[in-house]
Amino acid sequence: MFILKTSNSISQIARLRSPKFRQAGSNCTLSFWYYSYGESVGAAELRLLVDGLKQPTVLWRTYYSEGNQWLKADIQLGRLPHAFQFSLDKISLGIYEGISAIDDIRFENCALPPPALSCEGPDRFWCRDTKACIDSLLVCDLVDDCGDGSDEDSCDPDLQCDFESGLCNWEQDVQDDFDWIRIRGPTPTVNTGPLKDHTTGTARGGYLYLESSEPRQFLDQAVLLSPLFHPPGNGTCVFRFHYHMFGKEVYRLSVFQRTVSNTKGWLLWYKVGNQENRWIRQTLFITSSKPFQILVAGTVGDGFTGDIGLDDVSFLGCTLYNGAQCPFGSFFEGNLPTVSTTTTGTSVPATLPMNNCTEKEFVCRASGYCIPMIQKCDFRPDCSDKSDESACVMEVCDFEDKDLCGWHQPALEQMSEEYSISIKNTFKWQLGRGANLCAEQERHRPLTDTNTCTEEGWYLFADSSNGEFGHTADIATPVISLTGPRCKIIFWNHMSGSTIGSLEVFYKSSNKTSKLWTQSGSQGPQWNRAEVFLGIRSNFQVIFRAKRGVSYMGDVAVDDITFEDCSPLLISDKPCTSEEFTCANKYCIPKNNLCDFVNDCEDNSDESPSI
Repeated sequence: MFILKTSNSISQIARLRSPKFRQAGSNCTLSFWYYSYGESVGAAELRLLVDGLKQPTVLWRTYYSEGNQWLKADIQLGRLPHAFQFSLDKISLGIYEGISAIDDIRFENCALPPPALSCEGPDRFWCRDTKACIDSLLVCDLVDDCGDGSDEDSCDPDLQCDFESGLCNWEQDVQDDFDWIRIRGPTPTVNTGPLKDHTTGTARGGYLYLESSEPRQFLDQAVLLSPLFHPPGNGTCVFRFHYHMFGKEVYRLSVFQRTVSNTKGWLLWYKVGNQENRWIRQTLFITSSKPFQILVAGTVGDGFTGDIGLDDVSFLGCTLYNGAQCPFGSFFEGNLPTVSTTTTGTSVPATLPMNNCTEKEFVCRASGYCIPMIQKCDFRPDCSDKSDESACVMEVCDFEDKDLCGWHQPALEQMSEEYSISIKNTFKWQLGRGANLCAEQERHRPLTDTNTCTEEGWYLFADSSNGEFGHTADIATPVISLTGPRCKIIFWNHMSGSTIGSLEVFYKSSNKTSKLWTQSGSQGPQWNRAEVFLGIRSNFQVIFRAKRGVSYMGDVAVDDITFEDCSPLLISDKPCTSEEFTCANKYCIPKNNLCDFVNDCEDNSDESPSI
């Protein structure tokens, strides 16, 4: 469809109406291609007209010429329970000269879920009238996913808020920079923020938003506080919310959980930057051994097109705290388990099976089979009982069950053995977990680990309560005999605190030590992922070194250390395929790996200048 006429009468409108639709499901989207070109082409907008509502809702707008091209518009409709239709209005205030066109209108995922013959399992919910079978996480989330409203019946109103008539039992934080604003319809600034709410899908519905225009400045923060909740125990507590982050200069939305008042708590989730003009659903699973509170923090970007929307917040399986007004107290400081000072798993049985192995070979303990010593500790078990890998560093280490996975502290072993002195007050690596922290330590040590994401999960940390400024603590692997061409270490590190020193990763071979990776200073109250490339190396150790800052507010922690793709190459008897390159040593590698500065063949033949 297109407008051909050239005209100059005052205030002209060309209107294209859709058929009427009875209703739409919660995942409904509308898309179309449009063309708007010419100096005086004017504006156009798509309006939603809902039965029973006088005010139309603008879903989409274009204001001016967008070039000699077809462009796609994607519009989120969501759940619309009442009859509705669309009106595409072309508006010209005076001279109209240009080309306006629309094509390929498509509705997707707009039907309600179909009826099911059965609906079994704890994670499913069977709708009362429509007999649809939906995910139980959709129950009591302020959206009628069933089509009959049964998934929103018998819900506790204290556990959900649609911001239609206020903040419910949520509160504005008094210690932030400014407040969230409740609004209906579009935000005041063009090209940022929602045009409608999420609950009703129309301009009539209310939602919260963060206004990023002046006097707001970059990094100003507005924080919303949930009511207090009992610890979920062994049950599951789920937090659901819908957010809208549309605009060139949108910055960050974060969710924190805290168990101590007047703190920020720890980061559960965050999103940064423009996420397009749509409401997005987010589900977070909450664990805590203490009463807790959720904080939703919006941060202003470096411009006025940075409005952020929040709507339809709800909790499932959570219990409101009905005790004293402020349950938050100091945590009990338990006895932190210390790192064992002996290398894990290095003991060798007193007697080995009968064998003919030489000094340069390793004896497999179960069979007496001989393997070259270079195959010991190479991330590939060559003995049937895997004894050649038993006294080595483990491929994956999450420190659960207080297991150090072969990592050890050479300096501590030397101190305790040679000098028989106490190592109690030495700056050293230790095992810790959030459940053992006191209130003061929460500011500079992780509350949860990265593997279990709970306060019960263990991690490794360098305790800066001990030692002095500039002291270092090393933790090392046993000697690794050989690695493959794509070998790398992946680990998570936590460096939050006002006096963080540094964390470094070293490679040590005989007497040569070289630095592979380093990070200094506070990196924020969250776990950060790091990758360190190793490639082909032989007879070496990996060392993590923490350097202490000027005070105790500077614990460095690491967790989930993984050696990925580290086993050496295995050369097969089979010839290489047409998609593979044959190395000089007969090993086969993908042709994509040629000339990529990585010695994939182990003999460097894939990086030869002759190729």
